[in-house]
Amino acid sequence: MKHTLTPRRYLILLAVMLTASVGDTLLSRGMSQVGPVDLHHLGLLLHALTNINVIAGILLLIGFFASYTTSLSWADLTFVMPATAFGYVVIALLSRFWLHEYLSPYRWSGIVLIVCAVGFVANGPSRTEHPSDHPELDLMDSGVGR
Repeated sequence: MKHTLTPRRYLILLAVMLTASVGDTLLSRGMSQVGPVDLHHLGLLLHALTNINVIAGILLLIGFFASYTTSLSWADLTFVMPATAFGYVVIALLSRFWLHEYLSPYRWSGIVLIVCAVGFVANGPSRTEHPSDHPELDLMDSGVGR
């Protein structure tokens, strides 16, 4: 059985990447509006749950979890994580232009290296094939001859 990526699976990987990136960015924006939280001010965490950016970030991260678990049902972790690593570029762009954060040339260089490495992983199979110890049982399970 060859594991290929269908357009639907590409959309799931895109959803993993975008929901994580935008969700994390919204959480960052919301928590910067709430202010510092420490052990002496844990009540601020409850207050954070009233911030629209925090709420939206949490909802997007729930969407991330759903799409992430879906992708892990048909692909190896070692494929899914690098394949969705382009999200680092999305986070960098959102952080730079929406949150107005400074990104040093070293950070940009690291992001470029990650993106280049994604190309190596994307060319491999999405699922590791394991040779069967009992090919005759696999033939029986396939329904051939029924």
